[in-house]
Amino acid sequence: MAKTIKDMTVGERARVVGYNAGSKAYRSKLMSMGLTRGTEFTVTRFAPLGDPIEIELRGFKLSLRKDEALALEVSE
Repeated sequence: MAKTIKDMTVGERARVVGYNAGSKAYRSKLMSMGLTRGTEFTVTRFAPLGDPIEIELRGFKLSLRKDEALALEVSE
């Protein structure tokens, strides 16, 4: 079952399985940052107010705004 990054905890690993409907504006941006289907990542931290979210993937750390992160569907 697909879930979003907001459902995850720090240190949890997941894989990108798709993109939420209505997120066409962010889809190409996320893909150009390396978040293509099948990419594994780890949540490294959340900002105190939950925005932005930092993830680690492909050997680098990436900070995403909450709206961008919620456009991803992920699975464990």
